Amino acid sequence: MPATTTEAAIGALKESEAGERRVALDPAAAASLAKLGHVVLIESGAGDEASFPDAAYVASGATILSRANVIARADVVAVVRAPGASLLSKLRSGQTIVGLLDPLNNLATVKDLAARRVTMVAFELLPRTLSRAQSMDALSSQASAAGYRAAIVAAEAFGRYLPMLITASGTATPAKVIVIGTGVAGLQAIATTRRLGAVVTGYDVRAASRHEVESLGATFLTSTIAQAEGNGGYAKALTPEQQAEQQSELAAALKSFDVIITTAKVPGRTPPMLVTKQTLDALRPGSICIDLGSSERGGNVDGSVVGTKTLTQGGVTIIGAGELASDLPTSASQMYGRNVVAVIASLLPSGVFALDPSDEVHRNIVVCTDGEVVNAAIRAALGLATNPAESDDGKVLAS
Repeated sequence: MPATTTEAAIGALKESEAGERRVALDPAAAASLAKLGHVVLIESGAGDEASFPDAAYVASGATILSRANVIARADVVAVVRAPGASLLSKLRSGQTIVGLLDPLNNLATVKDLAARRVTMVAFELLPRTLSRAQSMDALSSQASAAGYRAAIVAAEAFGRYLPMLITASGTATPAKVIVIGTGVAGLQAIATTRRLGAVVTGYDVRAASRHEVESLGATFLTSTIAQAEGNGGYAKALTPEQQAEQQSELAAALKSFDVIITTAKVPGRTPPMLVTKQTLDALRPGSICIDLGSSERGGNVDGSVVGTKTLTQGGVTIIGAGELASDLPTSASQMYGRNVVAVIASLLPSGVFALDPSDEVHRNIVVCTDGEVVNAAIRAALGLATNPAESDDGKVLAS
């Protein structure tokens, strides 16, 4: 970290994942960081895919550099998605990396960064129910973009009108849409498909979601599965027996819908199967399934492949849309940039990384620092003692 206590160098790079169009800092976020007294370094071309040219960053007070120079000079490197080995290997002791880093699925990376004394800050671990953490909640900001975009993708893929239309050639009946999972993404998908004129139903295992769904003008459908609400109001993981029961009741309901949007994406775990092959076989030809839970670990819809459109033998289109926020790069990047600024303001109040163990946000969002894995969930996943002081000196050795 820099010698001064009033200034840090914050860097943002062009995302390396194929098809990723977002950028971790937009020009407005760069300007905010500059006002906080930080130096902002942007890789040349980092914002091009999100319609943020280098000139816009320069006007916001940022400096444009090559990728190598940003990595070399930055105290904090902000990214959107977990970077590959090429970037990770270049990070040095004392640097901090911030992003949607998927630590539960990248435990080897956590061990490596901890051993090299690189600080890792992962948005996925943020305690989202804390009101003061809302400005840092990148999962919610990106889920909002994904839910909106899911409705647009569904309308584009569906071979009929979404709204009811009365024309000289006859009347077009409105499409019937069901959104499974009514968190941030689901509610945005409901609101957008409603605006497009569809008849919309929201499904959730949490009975408490009824008011939110109905306030958007949609019909609420809940599960017969008991006690499906977990801590903080989020849906909890179901037992295998409950999953089978849920699949059965969904199979009976889904065959009457034209568009199905699923949103059950679980950081660090395999997403639950909600639409089985048997259910797909019962859908009408021309039906559309948008799977926002799709990832390399599977999806909510049988046969969905992340980033791929698949047509079943029965004529149902499945779209694996696990990173759909990237299709709305300008708005998604603007929201994400605000999340990054909020996290940096909290963790670097004087320009130097400062972990406050008594702060619930810090305690959760910081994965490792100063050679030590400090997040309890990640320590448990690595088989370490809950309290770092209880095992060796709390340090993690490279594997």
